[in-house]
Amino acid sequence: MIKKFKIIIFPLLIMLSACSDSEKEIDTSENPEEISISFFSALYNDKDIDKAAAVCEPKLARVILHYRSAKAVARHLFNMSYDSVNIRTEDTGVKVRQMLKNKAVITIYFDGTYLENRVKDVKRLSLIQRSGRWYVDKILKDPF
Repeated sequence: MIKKFKIIIFPLLIMLSACSDSEKEIDTSENPEEISISFFSALYNDKDIDKAAAVCEPKLARVILHYRSAKAVARHLFNMSYDSVNIRTEDTGVKVRQMLKNKAVITIYFDGTYLENRVKDVKRLSLIQRSGRWYVDKILKDPF
C-alpha cells in the first residue's frame, strides 16, 4: 500500500514543484515521442531539471534531481554537452518506436554545437504508460 502511495504521490509532488510561471509543464498524455523530445529539451534547451524529472518514474527522477543542475545531468548521465541543440525522432519511416501494450522504446537524435564544433549523438529511452500518461522509465545503453 505504501509503495503504491509513493508511486502516485511522488510524480505529483514533482510536477507541482517543477514549474515556473512563464514555462509550460510537459503534458504526459502526449505520445511517447513527444515526451522524449520534451524531456531532453527541458534538460538541454530550458536547463530545467525539475521539468525533466516531472516526466520520469520516481527512481529516475531521484537520480536526475540528485545532480542539482541540467549541466551536471547532461555531463554525467548522458555524456553529452551542447551550447545549442536540435532534438528529434527519426522521421524517415524507420520504426523508431517499439511499442508493446504500455511500453515504448524511443530513439532520439541530437544535432547541435558545443564550443563551436558540430556534435551529433543518438540516445534511447524506455517509457511506460500509467493511467493514460507516459513517463520516462529508463535511459537505455547507446545503440551504436
